[in-house]
Amino acid sequence: MKQDQPRPTPRAGIMDIEAYVPGKSTAPAGVTKVYKLSSNENPLGPSPKAIEAAREVAARLDVYPDGSARRLREAIAEVHGLNPANIICSNGSDEILGLLAQTYLAPGDEAVFTEHAFMVYKIYIQAAGAKPVAVKETDERADIDAILAAITPATRIVFLANPNNPTGTYVPFQEVRRLHAALPKDVLLVLDAAYAEYVRRNDYEAGIELAGSSENVVMTRTFSKLGLGGARVGWMYGPAHIVDAINRVRGPFNVNATAIEAGIAAIRDRAHIERSVAHNEKWLAWLSAELTGLGLRVTPSVGNFLLIHFPEGKKHSAAAADDYLSARGYILRRVTGYGFPNALRMSIGTEEANRGVVDALKTFLKS
Repeated sequence: MKQDQPRPTPRAGIMDIEAYVPGKSTAPAGVTKVYKLSSNENPLGPSPKAIEAAREVAARLDVYPDGSARRLREAIAEVHGLNPANIICSNGSDEILGLLAQTYLAPGDEAVFTEHAFMVYKIYIQAAGAKPVAVKETDERADIDAILAAITPATRIVFLANPNNPTGTYVPFQEVRRLHAALPKDVLLVLDAAYAEYVRRNDYEAGIELAGSSENVVMTRTFSKLGLGGARVGWMYGPAHIVDAINRVRGPFNVNATAIEAGIAAIRDRAHIERSVAHNEKWLAWLSAELTGLGLRVTPSVGNFLLIHFPEGKKHSAAAADDYLSARGYILRRVTGYGFPNALRMSIGTEEANRGVVDALKTFLKS
């Protein structure tokens, strides 16, 4: 077709969006065993009860799921002590983030996030025709004063990932409350708590209490880090008027039947969740110590991953390390797009994977 012929064109701004690129999942040809450590998945896999629940759905795949995901909302509410009417379930928490942007942003509006935050915030803001405002972090952690300084009369949303990906850092909840208290009442504060289950700090809260007591706060969560990344299950908790607005624009069957049943079983399998958290706590500390002992800088993390910084220079750079590890089957995440051109993000893996990465990096750094 000739390029000068008329054809449909995206609206202004869409082609300015840089598409999200997920972590790679394959190794070079010839590598027989692959350890995927690029997507912050659960190394223990899904709950056995979730697997069984998903299998039982297979015979009923001709039937539409419950459009409100009522039983899944009730299971979440039961575990967290919430009102199910204030919960929306979604196709991963990503969908909810996009729906919030679609619902509360318009051309000319602004939305604020921190410079190393989850890349989809910027994508969804631009897709809504609004202006993304990236705020500098301090020591790879969200700076509340910098966020407040970026608020203008055009600000409609503040996205705060807590803990943040890919840094793994978090904001103590007193700081989150200080941010909320200083925001205009018509600005929506979105607390993205995707990694909340893994945080073991006395001064951390996921945001349930603030979202339950405020008119301009929502908290988003995911089942992905607990073993259901492939099922795509997320949820939001917030005030009734925001739930009502999002329900008007979300897809009528946005959570599939398999995801609903697997999610119900997974969130009620507290033993599996506790095993996952205990495994993460052990190996997060071990990897941090081992990698630091190799002379690498590791950003202190409370999530299920580590941000590893490499020396300057081509010989032992992040790119060189990535190539070296990939050739041995260890797939980590390049984070250049997040503003870290000389770092790799490593998900906490199995014992075999964790020890293998450390041994490989020992050899790499001596080469």
